[in-house]
Amino acid sequence: MQESVVSASRPDASAPPHPPAAALRRLVRGVVLWTTAHVGVLALFLAGYGWPGFVGAAVLWLLGIGPTFVLLRAFQGTFYPSAAVRRWVFRPFWYVQLALPLLSTAAVLGWVAGWPFGAGPAGARYALEGMAALYLLVALAGYAGTYRLVVRRRTFHFPTLPPALDGLRIVQLSDLHIGPHTSRRLLRRVVQAVEAAAPDLIVFTGDQVDDYAADARLFVQTFGALRAPLGVWAIAGNHDIFAGWREVRRTLEAAGFIVPVNEAHAVAHRGARFWVVGLGDPTGAFWPYGGGAEAAPDVARALQPVPDGAFVVALAHNPALWPELARRGVALTLSGHTHHGQFSIPALRWCLASPFVRFAMGCYRYRDAVLYVHPGSNYWGLPLRLGAWPEVTVITLRRGPSANHCTNVASLED
Repeated sequence: MQESVVSASRPDASAPPHPPAAALRRLVRGVVLWTTAHVGVLALFLAGYGWPGFVGAAVLWLLGIGPTFVLLRAFQGTFYPSAAVRRWVFRPFWYVQLALPLLSTAAVLGWVAGWPFGAGPAGARYALEGMAALYLLVALAGYAGTYRLVVRRRTFHFPTLPPALDGLRIVQLSDLHIGPHTSRRLLRRVVQAVEAAAPDLIVFTGDQVDDYAADARLFVQTFGALRAPLGVWAIAGNHDIFAGWREVRRTLEAAGFIVPVNEAHAVAHRGARFWVVGLGDPTGAFWPYGGGAEAAPDVARALQPVPDGAFVVALAHNPALWPELARRGVALTLSGHTHHGQFSIPALRWCLASPFVRFAMGCYRYRDAVLYVHPGSNYWGLPLRLGAWPEVTVITLRRGPSANHCTNVASLED
């Protein structure tokens, strides 16, 4: 039930639908140089294996640069990559790009370790073989991990929650990155988990598609039949913007999704009212192509119609927006974006994203404000997840003290 809407969208009809060809060519040149440098290092050590080593280096080089020209055509809108292209062209590309720095670094370190003993080549060979075996093992385990769907139930307490909203249930999905290659079995399980939770509100916190606007049609085919008493909501993520935000948004809205961009919606439930605020994504500030500028975030404008003291649930794909939301009194912010690095050690509260992102995983609290960073319900790039399992999050709101339900207490003063 919408009672008020304020939009901060800034249409920019002059923006081209795709990045300039010159920029894409520079990207391809960078990939070619990166790949050639690492393969060149590897070739020095693979030479010890004779001609099979040289063939292996050549194959790695071709797998590392060949797909970039296919990607170039796709990003220019020349064609829509099929499931086969994404599985057998793009996926090997990502596997190779991840493997190259690991293998080349291992070989160099092995040579350095063996050199004082006159065994540099042998050290490099052992290190290279060990890293290759470890990489294969992690890749296989990570692939299996992409199918380990977890239904995680979280309860957050807020002293400001209206009594009538006690027990309100929200299902959060995030970072589905749907494309024609996405496992239909996994998606069916996600839908079944959402339906079984019987939520009052369903939210998708960004990155619905896998880099192409036409992927939004697959998203709608999968989730378009979902219903909740307070609506099904979806916000912009960086990949939705890269794909072409204007077309992605149009497809979602045509299917009945509520797609707020810097908008505040008042929602009535059991006679009480709270506000759902949908933010844009920072990517829109520097990616104007395909309507990306329309999705740049504007927290002040989004919260403008919200009365003082109102209970607010904010949807912000990038958790970097949380500090400003928390300082402005937003009770609960639901984010995604980090995927928890697709590799995490929950017991240590560490993931691959932790060195690069301030709010990388899990729950954070500032005074009575809470942030939940979703690990993602699928994967992007490589089908690899370890520790950071794909998740359907069922959140229950309760009225009460907030002191103990979220242990990561954040300082936003710095």
